[in-house]
Amino acid sequence: MSESPLPATTSTGAEPGVARRVDAPGPWWRHAVIYQIYPRSFADSDGDGIGDLPGIIARLDHLVELGVDAVWLSPFYPSPQADAGYDVADYRDVDPIFGRLADADQLLAAARSRGLRVIVDLVPNHTSSAHPWFGAALAAGPGGRERSRYVFRDGRGPDGAEPPNDWQSVFGGPAWTRVTEPDGRPGQWYLHLFDTGQPDLNWDHPEVRAEFVDILRYWLDRGVDGFRVDVAHGLVKQADLADWKPQDEPVSGPGTEGPRPPMWDQDGVHEIYQDWRRVLDSYPGERILVAEAWVQPAERLAAYVRPDEMHQAFNFEYLEASWSAPAQYAVITRSLAASAAVGAPTTWVLSNHDVIRHATRLALPIGTPRPRGIGVDDPQPDPVLGLRRARAATLLMLSLPGSAYLYQGEELGLPEHTTLPDESRQDPTWERSGHAERGRDGCRVPIPWEADAPSYGFGPADASWLPQPTLWAEYALDRQRGVPGSTYEVYRTSLRLRRERGLGTGTVYWLESPDGVLYFRNGALRVLTNFGADPVELPEGAELVHASGPLDPDGRVPTDVTVWLRLDEAGED
Repeated sequence: MSESPLPATTSTGAEPGVARRVDAPGPWWRHAVIYQIYPRSFADSDGDGIGDLPGIIARLDHLVELGVDAVWLSPFYPSPQADAGYDVADYRDVDPIFGRLADADQLLAAARSRGLRVIVDLVPNHTSSAHPWFGAALAAGPGGRERSRYVFRDGRGPDGAEPPNDWQSVFGGPAWTRVTEPDGRPGQWYLHLFDTGQPDLNWDHPEVRAEFVDILRYWLDRGVDGFRVDVAHGLVKQADLADWKPQDEPVSGPGTEGPRPPMWDQDGVHEIYQDWRRVLDSYPGERILVAEAWVQPAERLAAYVRPDEMHQAFNFEYLEASWSAPAQYAVITRSLAASAAVGAPTTWVLSNHDVIRHATRLALPIGTPRPRGIGVDDPQPDPVLGLRRARAATLLMLSLPGSAYLYQGEELGLPEHTTLPDESRQDPTWERSGHAERGRDGCRVPIPWEADAPSYGFGPADASWLPQPTLWAEYALDRQRGVPGSTYEVYRTSLRLRRERGLGTGTVYWLESPDGVLYFRNGALRVLTNFGADPVELPEGAELVHASGPLDPDGRVPTDVTVWLRLDEAGED
């Protein structure tokens, strides 16, 4: 294996051929590791089977021990829970199932006292149908000011009985629902790109824009450190609401130059985020905006993180990349180059509350399109293979410069619950797709803390809003803490070394390697991932620093293992 460095393919700001020093890390968000908490499934304090804010407070020390820098909370606002809280009825309060507003304040204070920052979810594309604004829109009738806050249109056909266009909901079925007008007659249709209980807002309306600026200030004044913006690419729709025939990809466009869906990634969204950035910049403490934008390619996504817009954008192209050396090389180089072109960090992610956990997803045949749920009747992925690849993928991700997100439970190696009974499913995707897609419940099952406790330590009772599989015991935190080689300890070590060695503020330099091997340098650390079928010899003189799994008996790197190495060479610091 040659050790000659190739020309630097990407950079995060350093001159080509010169490694960035790590004594000036810059703003925290450029290199932070942020942990996503899905409140329903993290920790239940009162035994009702639903996680809550007091439960999160009681488990914050776990996050300190793990070594993350911040937490992101999925929605905890008052909601009918048509989409697990992403249908918000009141943006300035806490749903009683999660606690009280005072609990949110206590959580912010408790996190701050532990050195943890807190990011909260903001859902601006749509409200709940239970939001007072939508009630007022229905009561106002066609042409009313209240109705213009949402996207209402007359139907097509002589009696208006057909939807205004052919758009489909992300969750399945038409994206339009017809309302009954105050006089009892069938009336206009309203747009909902997701569930019928999530009517889309009209972001051309000045009251909508002013309301969300006020919501930003409300939570910033309470002390949050930023916002993860749900469906950030969806707020602005093409003005003519034109039909969109290519319905196979419901959340993103085909490319930079190709036609974009009229409901996604319209250029008008950027003006909104420029306004929001000015609001956040007026507060002390480096508050941030994070885009959930299912936008490809990387160059198009980078527009969301220009200097006067958002700070981070989830790299979903990376999440969806095939498990192979060429695919990983391509997405890493493209992502770093696109982010560097606008002066932004790349934000890496492998799992979240909307996708199959990567400990299961990576066990699927290489090249398989990401499925939207796996159920008891589907082929069952190999959990051993999936976990081995997941650990290797995580070590690879955490060695890359930029920021990284972890999803609750991945530090335990949790797989998807692929045998969840269909009658227990609560994701609206299951019903709206006519049971064609099982949806996201499998990655949202409450996580295990204690192997022998009720609900595996999720709460004080056996209750669990989604049933936990019996195999959860083997993944419980108390079975892994302090156990050398456990997934939990691999994560802890990875995060400690990442911080100590400044990997988040470094630069990638690709090194020559055999086919099927990804090999690069970040600072003084060498990173090698073996995707090939055969074990790979360590470079001569290499000292093993960390590994996602054991080497083989001959000291070689097995298939689906990532290693961090140190070589004493001048100039690598």
